[in-house]
Amino acid sequence: MQQNNGLDKSQIISFAVLCLVLFGFMFYFQNKQQEEDAVKAQQQKTEQAKNPVKPTPAANINPNVTPNSIQTANLANKQLKLEFSSLGGQVSKVELLEYKAYDRKTDTADLPLNLITKNNSNYGFQFKDKTGKTINTKDLVFSPVVAGNVVTMTANYNGAVIQFVYTLLDKYRLDYKVRTQGLAKVTSDNKADFIWDYQVRNLEKGRAQEQSHSEFSYAFNNYEDYEYDGRTTMEEEKETLNWIGVKQQFFASVIESKTGFTQSKGNQEAFEEGEYLKKLNYEGFVQMTGNELNQDFTWYFMPLDLPLLKSYDKNFDEILPLGWSFIGGMNRYFFMPMYNLIASWGITAGWVIFLMTIIVKLILSPIMYKQHKLSAMMKVIRPEIDEATAKFKDADPMKKQQATMEIYRKAGVNQMAGCLPALVQIPIFYALFRFFPNFIDLRGQGFWFAKDLTAYDDLIKLPFKVPFLGDHLSVFAIACTIVILIYTVMTSGNMQQPQQEGMPNMKVLMYIFPITFLFFLNTSASGLSWYYFVSNAINILIILVIKYVILDEKKIHAQIQANKEKPKAEGKFQKRMREMMEKAQEQQKTQEQTRGKKK
Repeated sequence: MQQNNGLDKSQIISFAVLCLVLFGFMFYFQNKQQEEDAVKAQQQKTEQAKNPVKPTPAANINPNVTPNSIQTANLANKQLKLEFSSLGGQVSKVELLEYKAYDRKTDTADLPLNLITKNNSNYGFQFKDKTGKTINTKDLVFSPVVAGNVVTMTANYNGAVIQFVYTLLDKYRLDYKVRTQGLAKVTSDNKADFIWDYQVRNLEKGRAQEQSHSEFSYAFNNYEDYEYDGRTTMEEEKETLNWIGVKQQFFASVIESKTGFTQSKGNQEAFEEGEYLKKLNYEGFVQMTGNELNQDFTWYFMPLDLPLLKSYDKNFDEILPLGWSFIGGMNRYFFMPMYNLIASWGITAGWVIFLMTIIVKLILSPIMYKQHKLSAMMKVIRPEIDEATAKFKDADPMKKQQATMEIYRKAGVNQMAGCLPALVQIPIFYALFRFFPNFIDLRGQGFWFAKDLTAYDDLIKLPFKVPFLGDHLSVFAIACTIVILIYTVMTSGNMQQPQQEGMPNMKVLMYIFPITFLFFLNTSASGLSWYYFVSNAINILIILVIKYVILDEKKIHAQIQANKEKPKAEGKFQKRMREMMEKAQEQQKTQEQTRGKKK
């Protein structure tokens, strides 16, 4: 029987040529894309000069208030630019000055990054007056007064004074104090209902990816415990929330209550298309003292930058979805510090990922060496395995399996050792799956034709949508898929065919896996695809080096023959497998005897 012995010299040359073609393809489209971008930018400037953008008027929430009667006040520092509306006395616009949002028209990140604008957020306190009428501060008209970095909003309702005092602080914070006077004459309530309606704006290139990361986040138990909720409904009626926020892929809007929110509930609804990703509605209660509402809050409109989040000491660092337990720890204490260290050398993000891949491969090299040594040993004993398979072709499948296990035992081959590299790489894969789309330092960092390593590259645009692929093909994803296919061909030569009817052909499954991987990577972060392209290309080089330089099949064959001569102690796993097989054989014999008696 002809065996698959890996790659010969002609296949090595083919692989090298393929790599050159891929890199040539990448550089060609990189230059082509740059030319197209320049043309688009010039066209955009011309259109803007002809048709200047007109400001969108604010929506009139209160039908009794005309747009002309709404006043605004502004505060700004180096990080935030805020606008306050007299209708509801609330924050009506939030711009993060150090960041930009993605513009689909120009395919660039050059728009102002507004978390709040065009009334996509409105909040207020709701209670009932003594006649049972519902009062909502969102519908009241406030008078704004600006003094330095403080905006004071004042409204009157039936003789009661309601005052919101906003103070702009550093580190993306806005202090928010609520003070009332004479409210006890108006209401008998001992708590106020805080209602916050928020529509998440699409700020990033990958809509599906950003939408999946947009959800409720909150802390409770004196900031000790954290939870997130991406379900349709959210209910935390038994816990007192220290803060409630809406998390996006790289940013979050959070309000903290010094006394906490009780009886919290909310719901969210996704939008299939358009400017907004999700609509979230939150409702929670805050205490009133003597029927007066005097509470202190803090708004945070912040980027999800890990050092910044940890500096607040509010458990905000849990908002960053780096993975649970060991996975999150790997990202926090290994991949992030490694990236920051290499990036500090002045290297661009793509080459930082390249060096990170090499470092990870060096760390895993002892395990990979054992894996490939096992593969070489399997290749040497393959004729014996095939002989045993042919000998017991028509025999009991259990005897065939026992004969195969005996060959492994005498040769000193531990099949389970081949599972170790796969098991080790699973947490690494998942950690990087979380790392690349959520690491804000990579946001907006381009490499070759990928303009943002946290989003997919769509160099090849399709005139129609393909299920699970979308309307584009990612070059990084295609390159990665091809390299994984080559690696699969090289490593599947020693895989056994199914010995029993009905068992799946593992070789076929291994070839299908890279194809399905394309559908996954096509809409994932291009940084992830680039990492796995480099990783699998290095795997191929390692196999070639191990096969032609390090491992000697003659020595391995001699070692196996020597192992056969030595008395082999039965390992725990082998003993357990033997006992299971013997037990299965006994059960099978008993069943056959029972059938014979019945006949």
